[in-house]
Amino acid sequence: MSGDDVNPAAVPQPVQDVQGDGRWLSQVWRELFSPLHALNFGIGGDTTCNVLWRLQNGELENIRPKVVVLWVGTNNYEHTAEQVAGGILAIAELLTTRLPKAKIVVLGLLPRGERPNPLREKNAAVNAHLRSWLPRLSQAQLLDVSREFVHSDGTISTQDMFDFLHLTSAGYDSVAKPLSDLLLQILEETPEERRASLV
Repeated sequence: MSGDDVNPAAVPQPVQDVQGDGRWLSQVWRELFSPLHALNFGIGGDTTCNVLWRLQNGELENIRPKVVVLWVGTNNYEHTAEQVAGGILAIAELLTTRLPKAKIVVLGLLPRGERPNPLREKNAAVNAHLRSWLPRLSQAQLLDVSREFVHSDGTISTQDMFDFLHLTSAGYDSVAKPLSDLLLQILEETPEERRASLV
């Protein structure tokens, strides 16, 4: 994308939250993330545009998190891989500007579909762009667990994704455990280590 083009995946748009507090009720959330005093601002069906809109319209007010986990992009199916990664990067940049003391963990997009397909290739391309672009933001890092879901024959199991897109409990465990480990590592850094890593 040239610098003059408007990235459609980085244009803020509102979305209605139909899930409400239901997002807080999973076993994984209660066991791994509630003890960290975590808040979940995700909305099912979110795109990068929806997240940008909420962040620009009050969602960051009156909070000072030590870490922000960003997991968005798979619902941007009408955008190119480069546009989706650009939308995710725009969110990460906004977070680092508005929350300068917070670390940003960007979760890579997961593979989709029972077998290899264009959407799976697109999500892999988004992750490749993020691997290349996120190091520009000293506060941000990518956690990509997508390899955990693809078997040697290229398939994804219904034990991990019941419809080859949405995670089962076992699938959420495969994402949550490495994420929890990383969050605990980040939160255990001393203030001096944290300052040094942001320089």
